[in-house]
Parts: sequence; structure tokens; C-alpha cells
Amino acid sequence: MAEALGELAGVFSLEILPECDSTNSRLLDNPPPDDGRVHVLAAERQTAGRGRRGRVWQSWPGAGLTFSVLWRFTPAAHVPAGLSLVVGLAVARALEELGVEGVALKWPNDVLIQGKKLAGILVELSSGRGRGLAAVIGIGINLRMPADAAVDYPTGVIDLASCLASPPSPSRLLGLVLAQLQRFLEIYASAGFTALRGAWQQRNAFADLPVRILGEAHELTGTCVGVDDDGALLLQTPEGLRRVLSGDVSLRLA
Repeated sequence: MAEALGELAGVFSLEILPECDSTNSRLLDNPPPDDGRVHVLAAERQTAGRGRRGRVWQSWPGAGLTFSVLWRFTPAAHVPAGLSLVVGLAVARALEELGVEGVALKWPNDVLIQGKKLAGILVELSSGRGRGLAAVIGIGINLRMPADAAVDYPTGVIDLASCLASPPSPSRLLGLVLAQLQRFLEIYASAGFTALRGAWQQRNAFADLPVRILGEAHELTGTCVGVDDDGALLLQTPEGLRRVLSGDVSLRLA
């Protein structure tokens, strides 16, 4: 990992567990002291990993890279609009650096290859008890799924072993993702999502396609025309342009 991070190696503090319930929950419940470093907790297997909307992130030994990052923001930082999109962009850039082709981003928190889910993201904000605003960023990337793995996802799942002739080690992949995360979050903290919107739009998996939004009081249908400066989805409907905030909604291809 240190080789992938290069001069950024000293920025991070890494703890690796053979097994835990949820790396996000661990960092939320017991945040490490603020020593100026970015704290990372990885687990070879999570028994209660979580995704958006109460979903379970399924985990098998050696099948994926699962970790969480505690990112503390300065009082003047631009947060939290569009944060999960920025994290997805960082994961996408790390995968592209490895030579993975056709990386696409599904609003607001999935990374797709050939329309199938390769990685998922869960961002949870934390503040209070004298602490400033912080984000616990959970990331799960499929490395080599068991042949009998059954994952509930509308368009199916894929792993890095299917995308690359020689997949990276979990350690190298972690280093590459952390380096990109550091880069993009620094831009985001100083300039907001506006500075990264164009890069996200280039990888929008549903650009100009008909989509459905589930979870609203009434199902919304329309054409996905991208995202705005705060990361909200822009949906062109017969009634006009609608902004959809991530919240408890889900995007589906119509």
C-alpha cells in the first residue's frame, strides 16, 4: 500500500481486522483521536456490512476489499453536498489507473462496469460532543466473488477478476483508492462539488437515458440529464426539469 500512496503514506493511519461487524459502525461509535491523520479501518470480512437504504453488504473471505475512512472537515469546508459522488469519482479514477475500461458511475453511490455493480459506497456524517463535522466513508469493491455468490442487484454484479487479466492485490488497490480519495476530497473541501461535476458527468452511467426514481411519494420517470452543482440528480420530465436529492430514493433504468 505504501508504494501506491508514495509521499502520501504518512497522511493515513491504517488498521486491518480479520473480521468485524461493520467498519463504518466501528468508526462512528468509537472515532480515533484527531492526530492530524486520516484514519482507515479495513476488514478482511464484515459480518454486518451496510449499504444505502438499509441494505446489507454481503462479504466473503478474500472476495472483496471493504474499508472505511474517517475524514474530518475544516469549519470552512464545502460539505456535505455531493460527497458520495466525489467518493465514487475517486474510486473510478483508481480503477482507471489500473487499466479497467468502461468505468461508469450510478447516482448517487455505485460504481458499474458493463452495467453491473463493481463497488458500492456508504457515506455517514458525524458531529457533536465537541467534535467538528466528519464523514465516515465506507467503500466495498468486489475482487474475486465466489462462484456460488448470490447478490441481489437489479443488473447483476461483477468483480475485478473479470475485468483485468491480473487483478491487483487488496493492499495495492487500497493504496490507489486512498491516494485518489485524498486528491478529490481536498479539491472538494476547498471548491465544493462544482469543481468536480464535469468529471462525474463524463462517467454518468445513465446519461440521456430514461430512468425511474423509486422511493418518492410517487414514482418519477424521465430522462437523466446529469447532476447539478450540489450533486442532486437532474431529471427531465414531461412537467419540466426536476431535482432529486439522494435521501431514501433509488435510480433504475426505465
